Amino acid sequence: MCLGTTGLTGMYSSPMSQKPLRRVVVTGGTHGNEMSGVYLVQHWLQDPRELQRPSFSAMPVLANPEAVATCCRYIDYDLNRAFTSTILNSKATPDDPYEVRRARELNQLVGPKSSDQAFDFLLDLHNTTANMGACLILESSYSIFTLHLCHYLKLQNPDLSCCVFQYLFSRKESLGLDSVAKNGLTLELGPQPQGVLRADIYSQMRALVISAMDFIELFNQGTAFPAFDMEIYKTLDRDQDLEPLKPGAPIFKLFNGEDVLYEGDSTVFPLFINEAAYYEKHLAFMKSEKITISVPALSALTSASTLAL
Repeated sequence: MCLGTTGLTGMYSSPMSQKPLRRVVVTGGTHGNEMSGVYLVQHWLQDPRELQRPSFSAMPVLANPEAVATCCRYIDYDLNRAFTSTILNSKATPDDPYEVRRARELNQLVGPKSSDQAFDFLLDLHNTTANMGACLILESSYSIFTLHLCHYLKLQNPDLSCCVFQYLFSRKESLGLDSVAKNGLTLELGPQPQGVLRADIYSQMRALVISAMDFIELFNQGTAFPAFDMEIYKTLDRDQDLEPLKPGAPIFKLFNGEDVLYEGDSTVFPLFINEAAYYEKHLAFMKSEKITISVPALSALTSASTLAL
């Protein structure tokens, strides 16, 4: 139910049919020059105890090792755009881009996508060069469980001022890595330059991941979570992120000094302003609208479902 006038895109779904989550995967290095996730996953590959909880196992995965090795976003193709059914299910050829081959490997490792065998939850770790702080990115269709997870992360990390961003796709199918699991969430933290590791951003991301593992454990152990209202930002299409952009406000400055004004009919909230990775996509920023949603309570699992591994 949406409390605003814009409506809420996407339908609520129950959390994996009210079953505990037993298999969780945390991925970093989907883009090889986003260093917080790269270094966190490399640390957890050496010592994964920080991720583990009594009721589930968590597996760290370095998603794009070739791009990580060369410290670039991708080798041939953006990996986080490669998880469509067409790509994953098409016949392999010798000329396939590296990331297409890697996407199929990851699909076999943590999927297959849209199957009962897929991992229960996937948390994908990203950085942005944009000054947008901590952003929790949902797909256009999301579950009550994921919304409650976002709410929990905001409550447990009040100093981060986390925003929740609903990414809408022009196509029906999600194409990001987090869509391979039964449910997923992307963490996007910035500003951090490409190929650079900032200690504060690293620590913030680590705290969010630990909080996410704690929430899954609470859910598996039978904790109920009450209903709540929450503001989210929803893409309309594709300097401070999430500041209102009003009609008539300047958005670009030409080389001759002339301002280009925003000609929209309503106030919007820009996201990913001057994101370096989007220059190749000719995208200066994304536009979003801010809405308030009412999220139903997340009921406790039955005692028969909450037995530990």
